[in-house]
Amino acid sequence: MSPARRAEMPIPLRSRPSPMALHFAVAIGVLIVYACLHPFTGWRDPGLPLLDFLTAPWPRYYSQTDLIVNVLGFMPFSFALVPALGGRLRPGGAVCMAVVIAGLLSLGLETLQNFLPSRVPSNVDLGCNALGGLIGALAGARWGAPLFDTRGALARWRTRRIVAGHVGEAGMVLMGLWLLTLLTPESLLFATGDLRRLFDLPTPIAFNPQRFVKVEAAIAASQLVAVGLTARCMMRSPSPFPILLLVLLGLGAKSLAAGMFFSPGDPFHWATPGGQIGIAAGAALLTACLILPRRLHAVLAGLALLVGTALVNLAPENPFLPNDTLLALRGNLLNFHGLTSLAASLWPFLAFLYLGLLGGRSGRDGAGPH
Repeated sequence: MSPARRAEMPIPLRSRPSPMALHFAVAIGVLIVYACLHPFTGWRDPGLPLLDFLTAPWPRYYSQTDLIVNVLGFMPFSFALVPALGGRLRPGGAVCMAVVIAGLLSLGLETLQNFLPSRVPSNVDLGCNALGGLIGALAGARWGAPLFDTRGALARWRTRRIVAGHVGEAGMVLMGLWLLTLLTPESLLFATGDLRRLFDLPTPIAFNPQRFVKVEAAIAASQLVAVGLTARCMMRSPSPFPILLLVLLGLGAKSLAAGMFFSPGDPFHWATPGGQIGIAAGAALLTACLILPRRLHAVLAGLALLVGTALVNLAPENPFLPNDTLLALRGNLLNFHGLTSLAASLWPFLAFLYLGLLGGRSGRDGAGPH
């Protein structure tokens, strides 16, 4: 082939790095750090070589669940890292780099666990994390680019449905965190913002059966309205289907948590009389709010967040929680439970900040809400 003909041939473009994938990888990495170092108390110098755990024998007390959780925990992280590194590295290099980053993150966290009396560093955990990083990276090389790339399905959907820029991506991460909050099994349906658990505060109101049902229904309804309207505020055009899908995924996450954490599993433990009334009332209120002009949605979302958070902190303890819940929260599940509890406590306050960010963006763009 002549040089002139070769010069006319199109040069294949390398896949572009995905900002969305990078944001997801960073968010997942932060969650992994919290889960591995929870509860962040009692730091001390062990006085032993920090890397002794690398040559330790197989732990005496270790379950199949621990192995699965440690593998699954790192898979989403490396899955998002591969498309995040796209454009800077070739696919094989991106996979290798993602595995190395996941392995170094796990090694660093296991080493830090030497300084926490409630945590035990383990070479088995490190190996499972590395395996999860490898599986996730290989999956990311196969499906990550079509999903996250600027020409991929998720990116096209995001461009069509979600506001542009980092604000839209932050909103998607916020909704992902909301789904994570629903993996806290002992909380009331859709309940977030419980500061009593975070700061170990007493319950202000004694339990009363009739009052509890009303409070539970009001919490579910107000939080459902808040989540739905917050999701609507980050959307370019009105469509009930993404909001409906988000709520259905939330109920699925709540059912999964109840089935996994309660013993024996009861996936529909959340479907109490108060929860069912709250879903029905919240769906009706949300439908009515979505019909109103969009400029009111952020204000109504903020009011719903205020009401829901106040009620969560005033609600009496749930007396219908099975007594053996804590027996099912063991090992790595207990650490995961600490992560979901923190996300549930902080979520409405992050949503408040996000609504303010959306308002500031509209002001800078010189265009108010539609």
